[in-house]
Amino acid sequence: MKRLLEALGIRKTEDMTERWLVVGLGNPGPKYAGNRHNAGFMVVDALAAAENERFKAHRSNAEIAETRLDGVPAILVKPRTFMNLSGGPVASLARFYKIPSERIVVVHDEMDVDYGALKLKKGGGSGGHNGLKSLTASLSGPDYLRVRFGVGRPPGRMDPAAYVLRDFASPERAELDLNVERAADAVRTVLTDGLAKAQNIFHTAA
Repeated sequence: MKRLLEALGIRKTEDMTERWLVVGLGNPGPKYAGNRHNAGFMVVDALAAAENERFKAHRSNAEIAETRLDGVPAILVKPRTFMNLSGGPVASLARFYKIPSERIVVVHDEMDVDYGALKLKKGGGSGGHNGLKSLTASLSGPDYLRVRFGVGRPPGRMDPAAYVLRDFASPERAELDLNVERAADAVRTVLTDGLAKAQNIFHTAA
């Protein structure tokens, strides 16, 4: 496949035969579906819908959809636990499918990024995000890739925990589908062309 792509003038920096885990973070259940904290779920849902895939329950305590994203085999993941216990199901899936941390992409909400902006990186701290704390502990390190979906800071003195557990406001919802699709495109680019290329295209300057 690689030689064929190169013969056609198409160069991919990633091995398109290697399987990836693409994890969306969120809280399960309809009560939380529209919350800012569920931006990760929204993005993996969009990826699954684009490929006409449906999620199914896995014994790891997650919902998964096995698919190919622009030719790259990927497992879309939504943990069935609450956010602060996300790491257990993801680590279980990583062991089951023998996928190392460098081929795990985690999509999550990020208050330190303006709404509508994206930041992509590998590794780093949790920034107080309970889902990332759980993942780093369960994966024995932070060396997974992150697509950080900006939700902005809470207004005034609002408790950050309350802010992320609220639905996107009406002005935000007007652009939400577009922002979710852009984050989904960023995930695809990470898988096909690598993190650096994805950062050049999607990483929003501060």
